[in-house]
Amino acid sequence: MPGYLPQSGFVRLGSGEKDRVVDLLDLSGRVVSVALTEVKHICYVRDFNLSDSANPERLTRRTFLARPRTEGLWLRLSFRGQSSPSNDLEHFEGLAPLDAALMDDLLHDAGLFLIPPDVRSNTQRIYIPRSSIAELQLLAVITTPSRKKPLPGSSAQSLQEDLFQSLPPNSRPN
Repeated sequence: MPGYLPQSGFVRLGSGEKDRVVDLLDLSGRVVSVALTEVKHICYVRDFNLSDSANPERLTRRTFLARPRTEGLWLRLSFRGQSSPSNDLEHFEGLAPLDAALMDDLLHDAGLFLIPPDVRSNTQRIYIPRSSIAELQLLAVITTPSRKKPLPGSSAQSLQEDLFQSLPPNSRPN
C-alpha cells in the first residue's frame, strides 16, 4: 500500500490492549488504519513505483555480499509464515543503528528499523514489526575504528594540564 508515514512514532495502540495499529496517509489523502500484525515490512522509499506491482520497493538484494562498511548492528532475520518450497524461511539482512534509536519501538514490542543492503536502491529504510519476525540473529557489531572512545574509569593524564598549573605563592617572580 503506497502512502506516507512519519519517520518514527507511527505505531499506536488499537482498540484492544495489545493491538497495535499504523495510520497510513494514502495517496488520495485518506487515513487508513492497518493492524501491525498484518504488516510484513514498511519501506521508506525515494519514490513510489506504482507501475510495478510485484516489487514496488525495488529491493533487489536482501542480503549483504560482503561485510557492510557502515557502522551499525549487522542483523539477519527470518519472516514468520513465509516458507518456500524448500522449507527455508525468507531471510533479510540489514543494519540497525548503534544508538538508542534501536530501542525506540522495541521497548513497546513493536519492531525495529533497518538500513537495507543496497543503499542505492529505491528503499532507504525498512521498518519490520516484531510480529513478522520469526528469527533474529546478530551477525556482527560494526564500528568505525578511527573513533576510539575512552574506556570508563580510565583517565589519561593530559600534558596540557601541567602547562597551566599555578605557581606556589612564595615562588612568584617580582
